[in-house]
Amino acid sequence: MSMNDPIGDMLTRIRNGLMRGKGKVSSPASKLRVSVLDVLQAEGYIRGYTRTDHGNGKADLEIELKYYDDAPVIREITRISKPGRRVYSSVKSLPRVANGLGISILSTPKGVMADHDAREQNVGGEVLCQIF
Repeated sequence: MSMNDPIGDMLTRIRNGLMRGKGKVSSPASKLRVSVLDVLQAEGYIRGYTRTDHGNGKADLEIELKYYDDAPVIREITRISKPGRRVYSSVKSLPRVANGLGISILSTPKGVMADHDAREQNVGGEVLCQIF
């Protein structure tokens, strides 16, 4: 079965795992997913992830979710740029998420990064998702 939106699929798996109180969720691996997870881990929204390679050229990512006082650290995770409607933003018009308490994850020419890193490096790009 082909998947049209792999980032949206991973974010939905994370959202569903958080709603059920799971400690870990699994997702197929790709370079873009790993880049998004690196940003989530660096910003403190997930504990971490591990990559498990299967013998047939396929791999899975085991994502460890993070909780604080039995409440999920990620309160809301939203996909912004979708396959049917790509959303791009210049560095001057990058959106502030929850008045600076959340982050946007962008795909830029310099790699996948959080919105505050994109402002520091003066680069815009595709707004993948927002987390707070």
